[in-house]
Amino acid sequence: MIITEVCAAGYHAALAAAEAGAHRIELCENLESGGLTPSYGTLMAVKEMLTCPVHVLIRPRRGDYVYDRNWINIMIRDIQMVKSMGFQGIVIGALTNDGNIHTDGIKAMTAVAEGMQLTFHRAIDVMPDPLQAIDQLMAMGFHRVLTSGGAPTAWEGRSVIRKMQQRAGNNLQIMAGSGINSSNVAELIQETKLNEIHLSAKSVLHSQYLQSMPYEMRPALVGSSDWWHFGVDINELKKVLAITKKAGIASETGSNS
Repeated sequence: MIITEVCAAGYHAALAAAEAGAHRIELCENLESGGLTPSYGTLMAVKEMLTCPVHVLIRPRRGDYVYDRNWINIMIRDIQMVKSMGFQGIVIGALTNDGNIHTDGIKAMTAVAEGMQLTFHRAIDVMPDPLQAIDQLMAMGFHRVLTSGGAPTAWEGRSVIRKMQQRAGNNLQIMAGSGINSSNVAELIQETKLNEIHLSAKSVLHSQYLQSMPYEMRPALVGSSDWWHFGVDINELKKVLAITKKAGIASETGSNS
């Protein structure tokens, strides 16, 4: 079976992803900035409505993944809140100034999250030696790593992703993410031999208010980040899910032949 995780920015995207059949949801907000920690209100709404596994992104700001002790403390408090609400897992990452794993910070966060599923996010893709990081993350008790293989997209980083999977073996799940869609997911699975993939299937949603504005004002506002946000392309997501289901069946058949 191929597990398909959907990165959902907010309540409506999470609900749409669940209805489309996503196996797991990574819940965040502000996907326009790469995803940030969702609000308490969003967490409550999702918890009340969804029954599928939901892992919550813990990322307090946009930009790099280098955090001082104050930022680490903020993330710890967010983890405490998410855990108390009964979510299954968290998605975290923190680096030092030289691009290596912030060992003390990560250990502090994982200690608070004891009993939850742990995913290390794409901070690994900017590390100087992601393969060595795999060893560290296994030792630290992580369950999976989200990665594009250090490249802009998972397809471009597929050779590194496969090496990461070989290094991790059965001790850590490698999950490919970035740029995955219905046109490349089948070949990516075949190339990397992964059992988990991550995508957002995002679509751009413009403000309905634009329709009531004077025509001459619309061009400038359409290009402004204040007047659009990312949603989920349900049709694209369903295509990917159909392809991954078929790939999973083929993989199981092949292993039993």
